[in-house]
Amino acid sequence: MVMKPLTSLGVILLFVLAAAGEDADALYRQREDLAKATQAAQIWSSHAADNYEAAWKLARAAYWIGGHAPEGERRAALERGIIAGETAVRLAPDRPEGHYWLAADMGALAESFGLTQGLKYRSRIKSELERVMAIDAGWEQASAVTALGRWYYLVPRLFGGSRSKADEHFRRTLEQFPTSITALLFLAESLTAQHKTAEAAQLLQRVLDAPIEPEWAPEDRDFKRQAAERLRALAAGAPKP
Repeated sequence: MVMKPLTSLGVILLFVLAAAGEDADALYRQREDLAKATQAAQIWSSHAADNYEAAWKLARAAYWIGGHAPEGERRAALERGIIAGETAVRLAPDRPEGHYWLAADMGALAESFGLTQGLKYRSRIKSELERVMAIDAGWEQASAVTALGRWYYLVPRLFGGSRSKADEHFRRTLEQFPTSITALLFLAESLTAQHKTAEAAQLLQRVLDAPIEPEWAPEDRDFKRQAAERLRALAAGAPKP
């Protein structure tokens, strides 16, 4: 098959899309300034309908915005992220990013907006995370393994939750990635709930001592702040729920 040469308009369009993607990535790296995260999401939104990279990055940005925007704006952001995640999964079903961020947005919506949302999305969240693990269990420091552990921790036992399975997943991540801040924090939370406060305190200190990953610096700083609060609560004899 003979490929037709790009028209001058087509070449210009490619350069515009590349520049927009680069600008969005640069904005998103400064996402602790919520306005810049929102600008990045707007850029990706304009291409997300038929571009995998834009779709999954929009789902990722929506997750951040959904956790940091004013309360009244969070649900809409997460719902937008779910739509973008669904698009990403459709465009590239064998890539991990779409499945993961779709699950993340669903999980945040389920965790933040009540039992009805939790029941609505619980099965889909689990299946999307298991899909990521089937594609690449070690992707992004076994993020899907850790997230599935969180699923087991948060879901009531009646609907498939299991504290032992949660801890098993967190420890599985830490066997491969011992400085995973997310797995350390989530395991510490689980152990605190089980009144295993000595080990929980050790894990929280490991969160504080762990290096910050440049790509995930805003998230790591958030988790370190949470770890410091929980460690102070443990030291005061009043475990943070």
